[in-house]
Amino acid sequence: MRFKRLFTRTFKLAACAAAGVFALSVAAEDALPPAIPEFSGLAKAKWSLGKYGRESAKDGRTFLTVTVPADSPDKSGMNCAETQVDLSKFRGESLCFMIRVRAKDVSTPRQSYNGVKFMLNYKDGDGREFWHHPSNLKGTFDWRETSFTVSVSDSAGKGRLQLGLQDSSGEVEFDLSTLRVFRLFPRVNQNYKVKYPKEVAETPVLRGVMSPHTFTDDDLRTLHDWNVKLVRAQITRDWGKSNTDRDLAEYDKWLNGKLDHLEDVFRRAEKYGIRFVIDLHSPPGGRGEDRNMTMFFDKKYADHFVNVWERIAKRFKGNPSVWAYDLVNEPFQTRPAKYDYWNIQRMAAEAVRRIDPDTPIMIESNDWDSAPTYSYLSPLAMDNVIYQVHMYAPGQFTHQFVHNAFGEQGSKADLIKYPGMIGSEKWDKEMIRKHLKPVRDFQLRHNARIYVGEFSAIAWAPGAADYIRDCIDVFEEYGWDWTYHAFREWDGWSVEHEGMPGRLSPSKGNDRKDALLEAFRRGVEK
Repeated sequence: MRFKRLFTRTFKLAACAAAGVFALSVAAEDALPPAIPEFSGLAKAKWSLGKYGRESAKDGRTFLTVTVPADSPDKSGMNCAETQVDLSKFRGESLCFMIRVRAKDVSTPRQSYNGVKFMLNYKDGDGREFWHHPSNLKGTFDWRETSFTVSVSDSAGKGRLQLGLQDSSGEVEFDLSTLRVFRLFPRVNQNYKVKYPKEVAETPVLRGVMSPHTFTDDDLRTLHDWNVKLVRAQITRDWGKSNTDRDLAEYDKWLNGKLDHLEDVFRRAEKYGIRFVIDLHSPPGGRGEDRNMTMFFDKKYADHFVNVWERIAKRFKGNPSVWAYDLVNEPFQTRPAKYDYWNIQRMAAEAVRRIDPDTPIMIESNDWDSAPTYSYLSPLAMDNVIYQVHMYAPGQFTHQFVHNAFGEQGSKADLIKYPGMIGSEKWDKEMIRKHLKPVRDFQLRHNARIYVGEFSAIAWAPGAADYIRDCIDVFEEYGWDWTYHAFREWDGWSVEHEGMPGRLSPSKGNDRKDALLEAFRRGVEK
């Protein structure tokens, strides 16, 4: 969905402290919060244009254009104009950067996060480096808004705002007059303490796995033999694709079949003492090309999302195998929305509570449920809510050669190792602890039960077992429930496989599996 002109919009924010609710009241045209004054001078700032950049003015507006010829020897590099920004006043806040852009003949880069570049890059006082930007911007397109959100580090200082092209040829033009920065997610309920019923509060740490797409009896027996107590049962299809699940009649038919299967699985799993999280991995409306969930912007899909959870709650209320309802997997929102990632979960949670007052509800945070976004996550004013986080940091290690080609000539020498220097940062257990600090702070401030719904490292990553073990040690130290990603889903995440990219084979035993089974035994021994 494209925004109309930025300067025609209005924004209203209503915060109801008594009810613990904040809601965006949006006029007919899409709304933007007020721009932050400290960033208002960016359009007229001094930009370092680089080899291929130029500025121009027309009708009182300022434009920045970067043109990289197709035959340029520089096209595989970074060709951006840049200016400095000061983030020190906004530590711990969530900021949204937005600008209008158009492109002509921008070639397809090797990685989807390159191409047209609108990026904030900075190092914080702890030496950690951050890159924030949209993805999948290439080809030819007319004027459109593009944006990204930033969870500013608690020790952030100066950064660089970069506009241009990376690993692409072609031409991109930015309207600097539309460049603005604003706060997208106001915080509420900051003194709320979550309460849990005795059964939930006294349940010890639950350890387990992310599910396969379908379950066999052998799967359940194996999980029992491994001492697994919790399974996050994903209801999913078309992962990674855009513009899916728009036909709601067809979506409901598919969903009903998945729920039928889960109901049968829950019945078969009762004798093993395994409990389940119902995870709506694929919500109605799917995701757009920019990975934002369609239901955040379209009432039809937002209403259907709430209705889906009403149906699930009616069907599984009182089922002893169900530990919790996981409302939506990895929400991702980078621009203002009528039904933002927080409010749409609040709406669904309230609908579920009217039907099922007892089953815990799980809330996920923004930006793929990443730990840094807990710096601006607000708790619901609701009890018996478990807060979920996913842990795949650093992505250069956990996801190496998942989204890019390894090549026939690839070798172990090309792989990134843990622990050690990854990029400019030393990653070890202490860095994992530091990365998860926003979640730990949220837990302590709000008395929240925390659940790590996904964490993993790809099978061929050197030191993956150490990474898994260090993550689990931190989770256990903090008293967090956790489920490893994943069990008999894709071989790359499987602890029952080993090998190199494209050359995985079944494994009777390996150090990743040993680390996981050791942790499962820990639960039995306690």
